[in-house]
Amino acid sequence: MAEALRIGIAGLGTVGAAVVRVLTEKGSELTRQCGRDIVVTGVSARDRKRDRGIDLSGAEWFDDPAKLAKSPTIDVFVELIGGEDGPARTAVKAALEAGKHVVTANKALLARHGVSLAESAEKHGVLLNYEAAVAGGIPVIKTMREAMAGNDVTRVFGILNGTCNYILTRMEAEGLSFADCLTEAQRLGYAEADPTFDIEGQDTAHKLAILSSLAFGHRIAANDIYLEGISNISQADIRAAAELGFRIKLLGVAQRTESGVEQRVHPTMVPTASVIAQVHGVTNAVAIETDILGELLLSGPGAGGSATASAVVGDIADIAKSRPGFQHGPVFGRPAKQLAPYKRARMRAHEGGYFIRFTVHDRAGVFAAIAKRMADNDISLESIVQHATEGQPASEKTVILVTHETTEAAVRKAVDGVTRDGHLVDKAQVIRIERAA
Repeated sequence: MAEALRIGIAGLGTVGAAVVRVLTEKGSELTRQCGRDIVVTGVSARDRKRDRGIDLSGAEWFDDPAKLAKSPTIDVFVELIGGEDGPARTAVKAALEAGKHVVTANKALLARHGVSLAESAEKHGVLLNYEAAVAGGIPVIKTMREAMAGNDVTRVFGILNGTCNYILTRMEAEGLSFADCLTEAQRLGYAEADPTFDIEGQDTAHKLAILSSLAFGHRIAANDIYLEGISNISQADIRAAAELGFRIKLLGVAQRTESGVEQRVHPTMVPTASVIAQVHGVTNAVAIETDILGELLLSGPGAGGSATASAVVGDIADIAKSRPGFQHGPVFGRPAKQLAPYKRARMRAHEGGYFIRFTVHDRAGVFAAIAKRMADNDISLESIVQHATEGQPASEKTVILVTHETTEAAVRKAVDGVTRDGHLVDKAQVIRIERAA
């Protein structure tokens, strides 16, 4: 049997403790599968005295994660610290330069520094594995990086944030407000005390940027993504979507177009009968469209200690199965130095059309004025409905439009025109409709 694979783990929070627990409890089975023992020989965390419910007696403690990363007593450095810079980046960089394999669950680090870290890994002939960084326990990275050779990806999209999906699910199922659902998500530990990173879409954007790089072979461009969160989604939108046969999901979408790669994160209406509309709670789902395979949908737990630990342990096991002299594949499916500069596509005509909700003053001529603004911008309407909403003052009405395929620019110009006309009580709501499978 080959020599034991020695693991150093930096970060012993929920995920780190779960990784140690799995490696301990499943040690015999992992040895059988990998052909060698996997042993935790070093750890690093901020508090040595904290009871984590795991046995660390056989591991050397390092106060500085960078020293652990370079230690001759480990073969693999597992980074579970978090953050795009600071100790996480310093330690990962040190590990790669010391010729250590790296496993990380840190999507922020990869979104910001992934290409340079990949170049370092490939230069030093080591692996940089990051399955847990995107979609939790779903093996989407392995699928895209290894199992889809020869496929030309045209679009990748999905539900990539469990917090947002949980909130939208509860809003629909129980008629709760966004604020109430967010409070409950925080109580249950699904949302942070400061939930901005999740609910405004940045977390989804980081994950989408990594998937887009894998899919289309460009350098990661997390700061060049069209971004909208879910904080402005109301019960009026949830109810209107249901009446029209749709469900609202926060989607990350990346697709190749004739002018480049389009990356966007925003609330989306998907048909209630579609598969992705059935993904509820903290579950994630990723759809990959290719020329050979067609559409592949992967769904499963997207967050939590167990799901993330499963992905981390899977990455460790892959390293354990490799042997000296084995030529490792590139981190992002192509050599890092060959990744193309990101070319942002023009926001083109949106295939699924748009849902537009106006709350207007109930007076003569408003309905006709809205229809004219749409026509002036060459927007064809599938439907236009005017009705009173429950609890709405008699002086107000809600107007809901569903458009045929049109451009983002045309919709924004038309909505700006309606706003300038002085008919609106509140800001207009605009949500894209995605014809998801």
